[in-house]
Amino acid sequence: MDRVSSMLSFVKVVDTGGFGAAARQLNLSASVVTTRVKSIEERLGVRLLNRTTRSVSLTEAGRAYYDRCVQILSEIEHAEEAAQVLQSKPRGILRLNTSPGMPRLIARSVAEYGVRYPDVTVHLAATSRMLDLVEEGYDLAIWYAATPDQGLIVRRIADYRMVICASPEYLARHGRPEHPSELIKHNCVTFYDAPTLGRVGRDWHFTGPDGEFSLQMSGNLETNSAIAFRAAALLGQGIIIAPGPLVFDDLRSGALVSILGEFLAKQFSIDAFYPHRAHLPAKVRTFIDLLVENLRQMDWDPRAYNGERSPLTQTVSSNDPRPAPKRKSSAMKEPGSP
Repeated sequence: MDRVSSMLSFVKVVDTGGFGAAARQLNLSASVVTTRVKSIEERLGVRLLNRTTRSVSLTEAGRAYYDRCVQILSEIEHAEEAAQVLQSKPRGILRLNTSPGMPRLIARSVAEYGVRYPDVTVHLAATSRMLDLVEEGYDLAIWYAATPDQGLIVRRIADYRMVICASPEYLARHGRPEHPSELIKHNCVTFYDAPTLGRVGRDWHFTGPDGEFSLQMSGNLETNSAIAFRAAALLGQGIIIAPGPLVFDDLRSGALVSILGEFLAKQFSIDAFYPHRAHLPAKVRTFIDLLVENLRQMDWDPRAYNGERSPLTQTVSSNDPRPAPKRKSSAMKEPGSP
């Protein structure tokens, strides 16, 4: 029998002065309340109540047990209230895992979140592989085109395209390729951590008039550091292919120039991953909502910043989370994902 329910019944009997009154307050039958109290006495091997036809009174053991029960029930009530507060108001520690290039993209949102919700401390870990959120105690992951573990809920934050880009200085020295085949003659910096960028190192993938094709690139730098990767392009070392968000500010400022955008038609997604759909903590829900609000205002198609096309208009709804059919990785995907 549930010990907490039995304790509650015992305390109500003492507080109300009888089994019938306790039963009415608990919306139970008197026989159920009687059975619960008797089960405590039988388990402990002591008499807790002296019973007469008109009243009940506590024995010495009953008084000691009553005092402890009141304390325990009060602690349980406080624990439930604390959990409900965490659910309704953002507070506590938000443990966030991201891909290596993501902190630069979401830094402003993280700072804005801290101003809006000062009772939340954000613990951000950028890693080369997505952490096991459940095993390692993380609330949320924000990643480019990642393949999550089984059972995670996935909510799309924004869409983006890959971008091939280089510094204006590099293009001035070496010329601007007009077709992907011309990249073979250039120094191409490659990122070999495929899960982070959605690409396989030296194999760059394109879409042309005749369909999809890939070419193998080469250069004098291969790295799995997003910082070194981006710096190589900014300093004119070579040409890179990267997620638009990773170099978004550089494209907007003109520090990097996108090229061959017409050969990169495929869209990818920035996704939020979290362990549970039901009773999502307020700190997780509000952080995801802020990211959606901030990131979907941007045009992730890099061609918009180099005169190649007019900006895209984001049309994805931000309030339609639901699990999608399982892939081979057994992950659940939310709407709008590729």
